[in-house]
Amino acid sequence: MSNDRWRLILGEPSAPSLGPMSGRVAEQDAALHWLYSHDPDLADRGIRPATRVTPLMPRPHGRKQRPQIGEEGTSVSAITWLDDIHRLFPKETVERLQRDAVETYEITDVVTDPDALARNEPSATLLRAVIRTKHLMDPQVLAMAREMVAVVVRDLVEKLSVDMRHALHGTRSRRRTLFAQSRNFDLAGTIRANLRHFSPDTRQVMIEKPLFTTRTRRHADQWQLILLVDQSGSMVNSVIHSAITAACFWNVPGVRTHLIAYDTNVVDLTSEVLDPVELLMGVQLGGGNDGVRAVDYAATLITNSRRCIVAIISDLYESDPPRFVRSIQRLTDDGVTVLALASLDDAAEPDYDRDIGMRLTRIGVHVGAMTPGGLADFVADCIR
Repeated sequence: MSNDRWRLILGEPSAPSLGPMSGRVAEQDAALHWLYSHDPDLADRGIRPATRVTPLMPRPHGRKQRPQIGEEGTSVSAITWLDDIHRLFPKETVERLQRDAVETYEITDVVTDPDALARNEPSATLLRAVIRTKHLMDPQVLAMAREMVAVVVRDLVEKLSVDMRHALHGTRSRRRTLFAQSRNFDLAGTIRANLRHFSPDTRQVMIEKPLFTTRTRRHADQWQLILLVDQSGSMVNSVIHSAITAACFWNVPGVRTHLIAYDTNVVDLTSEVLDPVELLMGVQLGGGNDGVRAVDYAATLITNSRRCIVAIISDLYESDPPRFVRSIQRLTDDGVTVLALASLDDAAEPDYDRDIGMRLTRIGVHVGAMTPGGLADFVADCIR
């Protein structure tokens, strides 16, 4: 590995040993230095910025200010920094740097300044940033952000719709039908039914009676899927994917979908499911976490407990754990299938209150994390 790469990795403290940098490498180092010098832990580790520190943006009274690194008497703006990183780094690195800027160091200029926002490519990172900072945006910036959110949401819907179709489209009821159509052909059933016509000489099965299954469902077979989404700040990825998932489930035959968001209050968002952009732009992250009220509200929506799936998408950090578990047990005792998902997103990395998770597993709740496609597979298995 070259000295330049080690310098980029180790930063300013390595200069005495590895020497100065020049050209493009020096520019890359300056861009990285500007961002990661915002780390408030640097001083605790005895590392001091080599350049002057000035405030990035005003903060409410009593909150620690994040620093901005600039040269003598000047400050580097988020806009200039964005231009630099797009010029200096590959796309994957740019996305990582943008994510760290907004999510780790709270440099909200990246999404609240119209010029800075215009330099961002629509991405899942930008979508999370907009949801977190939209309350800081003036009307002009908010309109721009809404357009970029629409692009990201459309891409997510298209991707997830493919997974939904694979999992749920035409889920068979396993009833035989005389209506012969290629897409309804039951290959495994046909082979089993015609094995007596197997020829050892040709090693082939002669099909005398092909079998077909119907994809139709009776109205009585309809299932309910109730998504209860904790909208605390740490659940932003799951809030996004829950909205997209609900929109994709909406037109699935045989499944009636509800989307409920909650903090200390409960909001039924089912009527807004078909417009996930507006839904996400209206989400208010933060606040407390009263899962009991959300579960009790879900109970009022259930029409047939044996054909109902309640997915609680939350980190399970509850103010009253025993009461929360009891409210869920009432559902499982009635025959409701309950999922407690600490994550519903592409990563499906669970982070939740393990103690409550263990209590829920003991009463028959499925606890863990899922991708939206995994949830579609689970629902499809229940329907089948």
